[in-house]
Amino acid sequence: MKTLKRTLISALAALTLGTAANATAQEEEVIKRSFCVFDPVGANGPLFELMQSARPMALKRGVELDMRAYTSEKIAAEEFRNGQCDSVLLTGTMARDFNRFTGSLEAMGAIPGEEEMRMLMQVLSQDNARQYLQTEKYEVVGVLPAGAVYLFLDDRSIDTVEDLQGKRIATLDHDKASITMVRHVGASVVGSSTSNFSGRFNNGSVDAAYAPAVAYEPLELYKGLGEDGAILDYTLAQMNFQIIVRRDRFPDEYVNQVRDYAFSRVDQAYGIIEDAESKVKEKYWMRPTEQERQEYNAMLREVRQQLREEGEFDETALKLMRGIRCRVDPSRAECARAEG
Repeated sequence: MKTLKRTLISALAALTLGTAANATAQEEEVIKRSFCVFDPVGANGPLFELMQSARPMALKRGVELDMRAYTSEKIAAEEFRNGQCDSVLLTGTMARDFNRFTGSLEAMGAIPGEEEMRMLMQVLSQDNARQYLQTEKYEVVGVLPAGAVYLFLDDRSIDTVEDLQGKRIATLDHDKASITMVRHVGASVVGSSTSNFSGRFNNGSVDAAYAPAVAYEPLELYKGLGEDGAILDYTLAQMNFQIIVRRDRFPDEYVNQVRDYAFSRVDQAYGIIEDAESKVKEKYWMRPTEQERQEYNAMLREVRQQLREEGEFDETALKLMRGIRCRVDPSRAECARAEG
């Protein structure tokens, strides 16, 4: 699990600290607040370990964090929802239950690459964007990119959308968007969670799974790839981690400092992502043609629009990301039309 610590966690510490290195302690009453941390390994896992090490630094801003480890992301989210935890660390997909705007940042095909994601982070770091990070009860106080999500296949002969028909794909059972996408291509949904999808792919229970490159080594996805597998080098979505707090449980100053520091860690996050992608064996990458990429773009756009109409994705978030896509690449077919 050393790789996981190096890839996903080192920057996540910043999200809980809410302070720069030169911050000084203030004379104020310390408040105790709980923090639910999703870590597939549990209390001995690298995510939780690093969050624990951040507690002394959080105290500098007057907050003593009671850290709680959860191997089930679904349970962590539910206990946060029920008020049993004051803050929580979740993936962007699960965060959609608490903020549809930030939960839409993982919309399939909405953020094609690093340049677009960096521009999005710059927009969200502005003061006038805070309104989109808040709901009546909750506030997203940190968003950290975790890299492009790719399709992992146990057979590289599956190189077209048509080839996916009838194939078993490990699909997050709490994510309506992913379920819709899998069904759209005619594949079979195999309900899974962030804790067990890799095991199902590695033991051959499914034909495919989707994940970022940072999961390749720590989750041993090369076992599922075997000798004949492949990774489709096309960005299905952009994974991110989000820290969400109950607004009535934290001082406003603390929340602002956490957000500012979190957004300052984007460069570090992308350095980690680049390192993780470099460790994927070259033989596994399966690169689609430009024509195939255009077809994938059109297909994902259809699914985004369907999910927008069904209320799964936030329309403002989709319009913002479309604006960013078209600014980076005005030649995209969608940029000639007013759509999400």
